[in-house]
Amino acid sequence: MDFNTAVLERSHQRPVVVDFWAPWCGPCRTLGPTIEKLAAEQADKWDLVKLNTEEEPMVAQEYQIKSIPNVKLFHKGEVIAEFAGAQARSMIEKWLLEHLPDERKEDLQSLLAEAGSMEGLARLETFVAANPDLVEAKMGLAKLLAFSDTERAVVMVEGIKEGHEHADTAADIRALASLLAYEGDGSPAGEALALASTALQAADQEQAIQQIIAAVTIDKTLAKDLPRRSAIAFFRLLGHAHPLTKNYRWRFDMALY
Repeated sequence: MDFNTAVLERSHQRPVVVDFWAPWCGPCRTLGPTIEKLAAEQADKWDLVKLNTEEEPMVAQEYQIKSIPNVKLFHKGEVIAEFAGAQARSMIEKWLLEHLPDERKEDLQSLLAEAGSMEGLARLETFVAANPDLVEAKMGLAKLLAFSDTERAVVMVEGIKEGHEHADTAADIRALASLLAYEGDGSPAGEALALASTALQAADQEQAIQQIIAAVTIDKTLAKDLPRRSAIAFFRLLGHAHPLTKNYRWRFDMALY
C-alpha cells in the first residue's frame, strides 16, 4: 500500500480513517467488522484504510502505534483525532460525529454571528432547513428563538434528552416555557414568579430576571425549582457577555446561597 497516496494525499480531498490492526490481534477482529460496516454506511463522508502493522511496520512506527487496534482520523495530511482499543459502535459513531470535519459547521458559525438581524436570522433558518442532519444548526436557531418564539424553540429541542451534548440548552428552553406558562400559587414567591412570567411575555427581560431573583430569594424550590432553573436558563441563553448577565448573575448567586 502506498500510504502517502491512499491516506495523506487522499485526506486533502476527504477525511480518511485508518484502522491499524494485525491478524493475530483479537480486539482487532472485534473492531474490524464494526468500523467496516460504518465505513460502508457513511461512504459519502469518509474513507477507511485498513493498515496491517505486520506488513507496514515503518508506518506504524512513524505514527507511534504502541498497541492495537488503533484508529486515527486524517484530514489534510494530519492526524486530527484517534482512539485505541475495540470500541462499541455507539462510541465510534459519537467519535466520528465529534471529529469529522464538516465545512457546513464553518458556514454555521458565520451565520450565527450574523443572526442578530432579520436578514441574518432568515439566512440561518434557510440553512437549518437545508441541513436537517446538522444538530448544531438546529440547536443554534432554537437558542436564538428561545426568548422571541419559545414555543417553536421547545419543538425544535424535542428528543434532546439528558446526556446529550446539547442537553443544557434544551433544559434551558424548557425552563423558559415553564416560566411562561406559570400563573402563580398565591405565595409570595409564586407572585414574584408570575410577575416574571408576565414580564417575559412582554419581552421585558430585565424586569423578568429581577422578579425571578426575588422568587429565588423567597423560595428557590417553588414549582420544582422553577425560580432557580429559570434564572440559570436566562444567563446561559443570554451568554456571559450580555449586560443582564453581567449585572444580575452575581445577585442571583447571592440570593441562591
